[in-house]
Amino acid sequence: MTTESVPAPHTARETAAAPGKTTAAAPGRTVAAPARRPAPRTGPAGLIAADVLAPLLTWALLAPPAPPAPLAAALLPLALLQPALYACRGLYRPRLVPSAFAEIPTVAGLALLQWLILAEGLRFLGHGGALAPAAALLAAALHTVLCCAARAMAHRGARRAAAHRPRSALVIGDGPIARQVTGALQGHPEYGMRPVARIRVPAPDGPAPGEPPRAPAPHTGAPVTVVTARQEGSPAPPVLTTPQEVERTVVRDGVGDAFFTHDPGPAPDPRAAALIGLLTRHGCRLWLVDGGAAAGSWWRAGGHDHVWGFAVLPLRDGPYRPLGRAVKRVLDILLAAVALVLAAPVLAACALAVRIADGPGVVFRQERVGLHGRPFTLLKFRTLCPVDESESATRWNVAFDRRMSATGHLLRRTSLDELPQLWNVLRGDMSLVGPRPERPYFVSRFSRAHPGYQARHRMPVGVTGLAQIHGLRGDTSIEERARFDNLYIDTWTPWQDVRIIARTAVSLFRLGGS
Repeated sequence: MTTESVPAPHTARETAAAPGKTTAAAPGRTVAAPARRPAPRTGPAGLIAADVLAPLLTWALLAPPAPPAPLAAALLPLALLQPALYACRGLYRPRLVPSAFAEIPTVAGLALLQWLILAEGLRFLGHGGALAPAAALLAAALHTVLCCAARAMAHRGARRAAAHRPRSALVIGDGPIARQVTGALQGHPEYGMRPVARIRVPAPDGPAPGEPPRAPAPHTGAPVTVVTARQEGSPAPPVLTTPQEVERTVVRDGVGDAFFTHDPGPAPDPRAAALIGLLTRHGCRLWLVDGGAAAGSWWRAGGHDHVWGFAVLPLRDGPYRPLGRAVKRVLDILLAAVALVLAAPVLAACALAVRIADGPGVVFRQERVGLHGRPFTLLKFRTLCPVDESESATRWNVAFDRRMSATGHLLRRTSLDELPQLWNVLRGDMSLVGPRPERPYFVSRFSRAHPGYQARHRMPVGVTGLAQIHGLRGDTSIEERARFDNLYIDTWTPWQDVRIIARTAVSLFRLGGS
């Protein structure tokens, strides 16, 4: 546990340029620049329509004269199941070079599986002649042809739209590959990308770009150099030298994609992790340009994209994929809602005890750093009033503070003071399981001292976590906490969340809070 505090001063909060008021200029001068609306991404609506219609068209072409009712009734669920199956196989992932030919093996395998299962289901129901195995094979083949043909048309339309209105992009790196990738994107509009800047990653001893603002410091330093891509006939581009200018460039140009020409790895160093967080906060898609040095890295999803011969793969947050995020969020909502209902009497009793023992102000709000470095307001039952904002922002632990009442000590020892965070979970600020959130001052301090600390923010912060069930809470090693938090992120599964929640519930009876 850490010191209870009120929100940190506004000078310590993360600031973002407001659309329409963003400025970006060379050092020493400021030039107003209107925010550019990012080019819209082509969604998967066309692909989903193609996938749903394919089995229905197959049925219309191959249906027997008098089909049994079970066969006709199974066709609609089969069609509606298509998008879910294809999403699990990654057929809706964003692609630089979408190709229906590359998707044929996956589509054919899924079609064959679906039609054979349908044939076996009908045979089990006593309609074996309705869809013989040979007919199922023919249906799967026709399904594949129709689906891939429709997907090819959708891909063609998406490529034309991207070439007509290219998206602004960044190239991250400083070397031959970065320059060649920038030139390839500029010279080949079929990729639908318009490189507007190249980011030079700072030296290892510099502070992290996009690092969460530090409370005691006036600014986060000047670690990043951005060189705007030269366009034909345009003047020499300005050189931007601070993370704030990087963010302004992203907002001003509506940057939607960023290409890393070096592999940040499964646990990026603080500079790369902060840059990834900055780009992700603004909705940028992250890509890894594999020039050969990144071969064998597992911190990315497979694919068949390229930029004029350079293999390009989408960067992911380890095994925590979009489908995993959805599963985790649904699990959080269901469990947090049930827990709030069941714990309502306990919440009321705790609130009444705090009000009687310590006076008004039952719930206090504390600024913490969440996913990708975004600040949010954490809720807890008040157990101690800090003297001032300086104490609340910089004092590490008050577990044995003599100013704390007996009620406050009991709430801390039983961890009941954390119960209001269930509302943070429902709001989406936190997850039930994840790295514990910390205040901006300590995030900045620990990120400088421990290389793996900043990488903890790849996943939503949690009420409990893998580090906590191993006893790493209160005055324990920050390095070990970060190690367990990154291990949790890299090995996440829904079942692991269930295990951690169960072990946390058991530990509540051991009075191990702080």
